Amino acid sequence: MKLDIPPTRMQLLYLKRRGSVARRGHKLLKDKQDELMRRILEFVYRIRELRLRIEEELRNAFAYFYFASSKQAPKATDEALLAVTKSIDVEYSAERILNLKIPKFTEKISGWSVGYGFLSTSGDLDLALLKIDQLISRLLELAEFEKTLELLATEIEKTRRRVNALEYILIPAIEETIKFINLKLSEIERGDLTRLMRVKEIVRSKL
Repeated sequence: MKLDIPPTRMQLLYLKRRGSVARRGHKLLKDKQDELMRRILEFVYRIRELRLRIEEELRNAFAYFYFASSKQAPKATDEALLAVTKSIDVEYSAERILNLKIPKFTEKISGWSVGYGFLSTSGDLDLALLKIDQLISRLLELAEFEKTLELLATEIEKTRRRVNALEYILIPAIEETIKFINLKLSEIERGDLTRLMRVKEIVRSKL
């Protein structure tokens, strides 16, 4: 689709510069798109591996809870867990990847997981709580990865739309307009040349 601008030499120079900038911008955005896709695939792999590890460790923790409940008196596990004083706060910070603010979560832990006596509880309960404690940092890491993946997916969609707009709309429109202006300027030059030749013929005929 041709741009609606007057076919002048000034506009022709302007369009050539604009076309050069558009092609350079297209290349940069294309490179960014490729890098975003590489990062996305990297995070997809890391999330999958981390999820599998977390699921395995959760199964182990639940198994210890089950063993503890089966060895202890009824409701002893619930009463022991009421004595837990551990508190977890999450601090948020950010770092930049490809001009995106990527979240970083840091845990701040206070209190204790084991706040109960050992006389009426099984050692399996201690192991279960230890497994859960070890999972906290991995769960925060998983949250970071999943939020990063979401941001990267949003950014690659924006970049893809810009690349397509340049590749299929703006650059072809500029090229078509340049061809149109060149044709118009050629027609004007031929018209000027024809008129000049007629003037010369008229002048010669009067001499």
